[in-house]
Amino acid sequence: MLQKYKNILVPVDGSYESELAFKKAVAVAKRNGSDTKLHLVHVVDTRAFQNISSFDTEMVEQVTETARKTMEGYVAEGKQNGVENISYAIEYGAPKVLIAKDIPAKEHIDLILIGATGLNAVERLLIGSVTEYVTRTAACDVLVVRTDLDNKLALSKNQKKAAQKRKEQNLNK
Repeated sequence: MLQKYKNILVPVDGSYESELAFKKAVAVAKRNGSDTKLHLVHVVDTRAFQNISSFDTEMVEQVTETARKTMEGYVAEGKQNGVENISYAIEYGAPKVLIAKDIPAKEHIDLILIGATGLNAVERLLIGSVTEYVTRTAACDVLVVRTDLDNKLALSKNQKKAAQKRKEQNLNK
């Protein structure tokens, strides 16, 4: 018997890794049926603003507006690909706890699809990876997405930039 998920959470932060997680989540939601809910979340890490001496609410509004546009784009893409039951939220606070505990409890999440960390070893040591924390502490299933829809290893950021540049050069020929 196949596991059916009813409430899938996908944290989206604008990274290539979160984009892959979103695409896989759309595929999983479609396979699990029309009653499956796809919940997208973007977490604005408010700790980043605490270090700015001249804290400006306009900065938070700009970040929020950018996140809203991005999330609306994801919702539209999800609907174009056959997922009608899709919603998004923009949350404020510590991403680790919100993604691993708070949102899953509130939304009855039974699967979190999250992109593999884009951090290097030193960054993970100093600040810790949200993905690593979620996989250790979430009460539901967690799928860490490392591959594209063809299950080929995802490109690194540098490889993706080089591929995009080659694609643009080919279009301009």
